Amino acid sequence: MPQTRRPLRSSLLPLLWPVVTGVLLAIVVLDRFPELGHSEPAPEVGQQGGQQGGQQGGQQGGAIVSRDQQVLPSPALTLSAEQREESANPVLREAPPLQRNSGPASYQTAVDAAAPAVVNIYSSRKIEDDSKHPLMSDPFFNQFYGENALRSQRMLSSLGSGVILSSDGYILTNNHVIQGADQIQVALRDGRETLAKVVGVDPESDLAALKIDLEDLPTVAIADSTQVHVGDVSLAIGNPFGVGQTVTMGIISATGRNHLGLNAYEDFIQTDAAINPGNSGGALINTDGSLVGINTAIYSRSGGSQGIGFAIPANLARDILESLVDHGRVIRGWLGLEVQELTPSLAHSFGLSAPQGVVVAAVLRDGPAAQAGLRPGDILTAVAGKRLIDARLAMADIAAVKPGDTLQLNLLRDGKPMEVSVKVGERPIPDSTPSPAAAAPGVSSPG
Repeated sequence: MPQTRRPLRSSLLPLLWPVVTGVLLAIVVLDRFPELGHSEPAPEVGQQGGQQGGQQGGQQGGAIVSRDQQVLPSPALTLSAEQREESANPVLREAPPLQRNSGPASYQTAVDAAAPAVVNIYSSRKIEDDSKHPLMSDPFFNQFYGENALRSQRMLSSLGSGVILSSDGYILTNNHVIQGADQIQVALRDGRETLAKVVGVDPESDLAALKIDLEDLPTVAIADSTQVHVGDVSLAIGNPFGVGQTVTMGIISATGRNHLGLNAYEDFIQTDAAINPGNSGGALINTDGSLVGINTAIYSRSGGSQGIGFAIPANLARDILESLVDHGRVIRGWLGLEVQELTPSLAHSFGLSAPQGVVVAAVLRDGPAAQAGLRPGDILTAVAGKRLIDARLAMADIAAVKPGDTLQLNLLRDGKPMEVSVKVGERPIPDSTPSPAAAAPGVSSPG
């Protein structure tokens, strides 16, 4: 046994000496530097952020920071005990228990009420085919046959939707659906088909009124579109891609949308109900089956629905239909001027501390505004006592005034306030519709 232990001890000694030496060295170091044995616990992430933010804020007068105390806000921002006692107890509004009653399982009743009055519209027009035989480009043949000898015509068709609003056959659709058409065919949900006549068009709102002669026509009730609210359920009915009448569902995403560059007068209802090519002129209805808008445009980078669609409010559509039926055109007030937004930089150039109103950019010679003495550079601040903050809304307010009425305008000229009376004229019929290039990127009429 003694002979077996001696080799074991001799083998362990080389391993024990480094351990013993390290322990003795640590004791000597701690005895010489005792503060190394009292390390602080690492602060939490929130404390680190608070200290760093507090140090920065303390340098900027925000918070008082101490290594050994909490981060506190500046005393100037803290209520004293007396102020807390004088303050009333906060009034908190308690939310009622969430009602988890399920919504309607089906919107069949609403669809049944409105869908029969939504029609498919097929329009066609003849266009000149500029393609001709290569030989006809030769002057030798032209002297015998003429330049237009082999020029042919072809039919260009488009499709859309419309809404029957009266039992005597008046239909409202989009102007771009039937623009330039030589023939307009209307197909009802019950299978009947007929040709339609154009009552009138309004390119500035992109609406058109048609007339058909059929018996027992279904109609849709018109809702007050001013009572449409964001979050309301909406149903879009139309003829997308020509597949036949289709219903899609969504909600009202926004109201009062403008500055899209589609029409001269814009006050769109925005919805995420799917609107695709062929839906233009179709109905946007609520859950009661009442019309709240005429589907008009979509925002899309692909040409199909991406959840952003626009509809003309029913109130505006009704007024335009009545005007087209009564006069064949829409009568709007007009002053003969162009206005633009008053940006902060423009306001500064006019010596104004803040933007207020719109700038008169141009005045038509011999127009109502020119006769009243308005000049380019004038700043309109109010129309009929209503403050102006938006150029498009200003023109819409003026358009709503009956021609022949007198309108009071408040303006600034050279920094001095003025009041001018203008006799409103009738807006001339535009020569063309707004160019698609003027529309906001991605916004287009789905057809």
